[in-house]
Amino acid sequence: MNIDLLKRLCETPGVPGYEGRVRSLIEHEIEGLFDEVRNDPMGSLLCRRNAKAKAKNPLRIMLLCHMDEIGFLVSHISDKGYLYLQPVGGFDPRNLFSRRVTVCTATGDIKGVMNPGGKPIHISSPEDRKKVPEVGEFFIDVGLGAKTSEVVHVGDMVVMDEPFLEMGNKVVSKALDNRIACWLGIEAVRALGKAGRGAEIHVAFTCQEEVGLRGARTASYAIKPDIGIGIDVTLACDTPGVPEQDRTTEQGKGFGLHIRDGSFIADAGLVADLDALARKKNIPFQRTMLMAGGQDGAAAQQAAAGARVVGIVVGTRYIHTVTEMVDKTDLKAALDILVAYLSEF
Repeated sequence: MNIDLLKRLCETPGVPGYEGRVRSLIEHEIEGLFDEVRNDPMGSLLCRRNAKAKAKNPLRIMLLCHMDEIGFLVSHISDKGYLYLQPVGGFDPRNLFSRRVTVCTATGDIKGVMNPGGKPIHISSPEDRKKVPEVGEFFIDVGLGAKTSEVVHVGDMVVMDEPFLEMGNKVVSKALDNRIACWLGIEAVRALGKAGRGAEIHVAFTCQEEVGLRGARTASYAIKPDIGIGIDVTLACDTPGVPEQDRTTEQGKGFGLHIRDGSFIADAGLVADLDALARKKNIPFQRTMLMAGGQDGAAAQQAAAGARVVGIVVGTRYIHTVTEMVDKTDLKAALDILVAYLSEF
């Protein structure tokens, strides 16, 4: 498995609307894999692999892989140089205490630390220590004091600063949501080789998913797929404190065949086809559903005259934190089912 590529994808900053560095990495990585590569006006990277010349009206299959990670934009800089933020993506403030961050400026990246306003433990009351601050109460200190505004500007992006790790059969990183999908989109087409030329395959590396599937909407209208496959992470709550019925997936049991969430209901025929194919190829999988949340497949389903859509997902522990964790077995299973399905055409 090309874990080095996944590491580079995860460690490259790219919040909603600021995906350029991730897009550039992908453009370099996919050189020679597609027949056409173009950027759309919103910033998504649209890649097409043509069907063989003799194929008449080939099926148009679209893989949707969002590039953005959750993060922040600088919204205010105080006279003393403290940075205040607006989130782009959903954060649980309990996971934001005492974090190291990277502030991406026009002149380069600088390091900072994130903490909430208020008294430290030595001078706070028991009642103070029970409070969980809102996201808007956190600020960043980059150590430059009043000179901060000479370097940092309103609108600069901020991402968490944590290294990519391999731990046994697991990988841990920020931004596995959803650089996992970018990795799968690249590696699936690479593994296809000359197979699957009976269909026109589109891989859309989309922007601004974390703030409402925005890039996937415009990309899907442009491509008008017959079949859309939303590739993403999903919950793996196979951890202490979560009831069995709420786990969504268990790590090590294969890819997630995603049937429903708050944004779409998968095409029943596609679910059945992928179920049968996975069993035939002995690819481990789990059927998955979520009560809430959404993913790019929903945008493909609803664009223009609509499309048949299903989700291929990878169970991820500790989602939307800097400790997102996936099992390599599940990642391989997701890659295997994508290659097997696309090879059918």
